[in-house]
Amino acid sequence: MTSPTSAQPPTTYKEIRDANGRLYRVGETDRDILGRPRWLMVLLPWAAMLGISVAEYAYGSAEDTLSQAHNWTHTNTFWLLSVWVVFQAGVAFPAGRLREKGLFSARAAMLSGAGLAFLGYLALSHAPNIWWAFAGFGFLGGTGAGLVYATCINMVGKWYPERRGGKTGFVNGGFAYGAVPLIFVFTYVFDLGNYRTVLDVIGVYVLLVVGISGLFFKDPPKNWWPAHIDPIAFNRDRKANSTLAKNPPAVKQFGPAEAIRTGMLPLMWICLVIIAGVSIFGIAFQVPFAKEMGFGPLVAASSMGVMAVVNGTGRGAVGWLSDRFGRKQTLTVVLLIEGLAQFGILWAGTARNEPLFLVFAFVSGFGGGAFYPLFAALVPDYFGENNNAQNYGLVYSAKLFSGLAGGGLGSIVIDAWGYHGAYLLAGAISLLAAALTLLLRQPGRDRLRDIRPNPQPISREMA
Repeated sequence: MTSPTSAQPPTTYKEIRDANGRLYRVGETDRDILGRPRWLMVLLPWAAMLGISVAEYAYGSAEDTLSQAHNWTHTNTFWLLSVWVVFQAGVAFPAGRLREKGLFSARAAMLSGAGLAFLGYLALSHAPNIWWAFAGFGFLGGTGAGLVYATCINMVGKWYPERRGGKTGFVNGGFAYGAVPLIFVFTYVFDLGNYRTVLDVIGVYVLLVVGISGLFFKDPPKNWWPAHIDPIAFNRDRKANSTLAKNPPAVKQFGPAEAIRTGMLPLMWICLVIIAGVSIFGIAFQVPFAKEMGFGPLVAASSMGVMAVVNGTGRGAVGWLSDRFGRKQTLTVVLLIEGLAQFGILWAGTARNEPLFLVFAFVSGFGGGAFYPLFAALVPDYFGENNNAQNYGLVYSAKLFSGLAGGGLGSIVIDAWGYHGAYLLAGAISLLAAALTLLLRQPGRDRLRDIRPNPQPISREMA
């Protein structure tokens, strides 16, 4: 006898092939596979993303105390964040490849990520020198966070192939606003007398939240499609799918090498390198910039809190909007907003205008996070769901370079040009990224009229 949580798929299902040769596996419901409704594969990834958000989005608020407690220079402390980002992004592709080959389950990835993230906080708390911190927090903690992040994002796209934008944005949003309470803890409570206790408690919190959520993770079968939706009608009939004209489905399932050869995956990668570097720059330096401009700790912390909240909620909003107005179109607007926000933050800061500074922190927070779920949804839109863990892992690996540029190199630029030059550069390259998105085209279907009906789909029963 099997329990509800280990329910097996039914003995038969249909495989339907559309006019482009794309295969859909239909007949199995979410409860047949999971033993639970699929919305849990949105709620649980969201909870896990809340847990791992602390390291990136609250780090700038903890930087002063960490530097003093461990006698690290400020440059070393920001390079530590860069190393964390490098490994957080770098693990996405190899982990995705192992997952798609069936060698590393989603559950195993989540539990491994929870344990490594916990060790990262212990290292940040107890490291005897900066090199131990690089190894523990940067390497182990970053790798753990990356396993969790990539698994959560890919999980949503696999379970919601017909409506991935809004749900991917919702889950992705947890990675930002989940850190808001800790931003104020690090600003007002975190000090030289309690920093070890605070970091250890956070590590336990991350271990429990991510580990418990990950116990229930499970991927659907390859090519799975919701049983209650006709995939042929959904992908050819605008009455059945109102978003068809703006977000047509991938013409086939592209492997990583095929996706690279289209030229579109490398273009996404370049765009993400640029804009993620700007976003990480803002996360790392907005609080220090506010303090240098003479703003008090409340304004500095509030500006980062506003950024994190809007960064997270904006991800859900643009995911929903992109389902209706188009993924690429929404992405271009978001990158344009992020670029303009950099100039606004610089203007408000140098003018010592606190209300205006918070307004532009709001705008920057929106633009600085909203692009992540758009890329996460655009990849399966262009290349299909079957290899999404690998394909998105390749695109997300852009953050390897973004982490170095936004954190470590950002500090070098500030030392050389000051905050004025750094923010001008950030705004200019954001506008460049927005312009590059205009070149994106879905492989194999550049025109709306290429969406062809298939009145006689091939169907066969599988035992």
